[in-house]
Amino acid sequence: MTGSPSSAGVSTALFTDRYELTMAAAALADGTAHRRCVFEVFARRLPEGRRYGVVGGTGRLLESIRRFRFGAEELEPLGAMLDRPTLDRLAEYRFSGDVDGYPEGELYFPGSPILTVTGTFVDAVLLETLALSILNHDSAIASAAARMVTAAAGRPLIEMGSRRTHEAAAVAAARAAYLAGFAATSNLEAERRHGIPTAGTAAHSWVLLHDDELGAFRSQVAAQGAKTTLLVDTYDIRRGIELAISAAGPELGAIRIDSGDLGELARQAREQLDALGATGTRIVLSGDLDEYAIASLRAEPVDSYGVGTSVVTGSGAPTAGMVYKLVQVDGRPVAKRSAAKESRGGAKSAIRRYKPTGTAVEEVVHAAARPPAVGPHDRVLPVPLLRAGEPVPDLPTLDQSREHLRTALITIPWEGLKLSRGEPAIPTTFE
Repeated sequence: MTGSPSSAGVSTALFTDRYELTMAAAALADGTAHRRCVFEVFARRLPEGRRYGVVGGTGRLLESIRRFRFGAEELEPLGAMLDRPTLDRLAEYRFSGDVDGYPEGELYFPGSPILTVTGTFVDAVLLETLALSILNHDSAIASAAARMVTAAAGRPLIEMGSRRTHEAAAVAAARAAYLAGFAATSNLEAERRHGIPTAGTAAHSWVLLHDDELGAFRSQVAAQGAKTTLLVDTYDIRRGIELAISAAGPELGAIRIDSGDLGELARQAREQLDALGATGTRIVLSGDLDEYAIASLRAEPVDSYGVGTSVVTGSGAPTAGMVYKLVQVDGRPVAKRSAAKESRGGAKSAIRRYKPTGTAVEEVVHAAARPPAVGPHDRVLPVPLLRAGEPVPDLPTLDQSREHLRTALITIPWEGLKLSRGEPAIPTTFE
């Protein structure tokens, strides 16, 4: 057996389920491994109460497919469960098929063909778990984060949930939140890996370390300058604000409040800061915020928000519920018919129809081989991502995907942006 993981990074080949390898082995043995297949990723429904979903993780998935290689280290533990011909085939595995999909940052709805993977059965089936684990996680985070961005109504949001999730998931969550419009993250690995701006100054432990609150504030200002953010709710907030201005002067950059009745405290803090001459000092709120709490604070004198647990857990919807289904074999549509988990056979594509004003009105999912007429205001949604296993030229950057989502959200009808329960923002028609 030969082969080694990509020199550009750690292999992702074992980020998969055992049954994908046993299916590959059986298909190689019975001669079906090389049948031309089409798999699709879609969500049968949106999470409860959601009006739209956001495609997140596409960039991470394409990079992970590139690193999906079985080297000696990956093959060694598989020797007890797979025969030699299968092991030899895996040693040579390189995904050589095509991938099309909704661009990262695109909106999706029930039944949207979010990702289409075309290749031999062995080529495509091995990617199921990898694709779903990345897309389900990142899309859930991006969808929740987008709702928070809308609720914040232009005020900056900082993602600060690293301590509430797995260390690897924290980096992916920071990326997905930034895609959705968050301004910064507290996670330094996300800055290193994805270029996301970082923010953060001090925790309550910093204040508790010192003999008194004023000493803690003076030390932080000496180290970071007067434009720093001082955490004022370790003891008494009103006294904390007074000491913060005493330590930094009226040019203090910001105060942060992390607990209590945040709306009332923000109002009181603004009055006190203004009375102390610190009219330019900003107020940052954090502490178990989600999109509903942020929306309830919209009328308060808040300058920015720090969001942790709710964003990295998808705010109650930690997975997007996407599935990866075989829909076509050698040009023949195939479909699962069980009542609870029905799928639609055949390779599909989709267009989104818009009013002349730019408001989206309908998503049309159709057979890829029989596209409907595309009107002057319509847009074809899937785009090429990989061809013969290689990325297509000029794939969008994370910042470009972030801008794509910002633009896409503007096209949603107003009622589709509400946080209240309701139908998807636009209907999906299947042709």
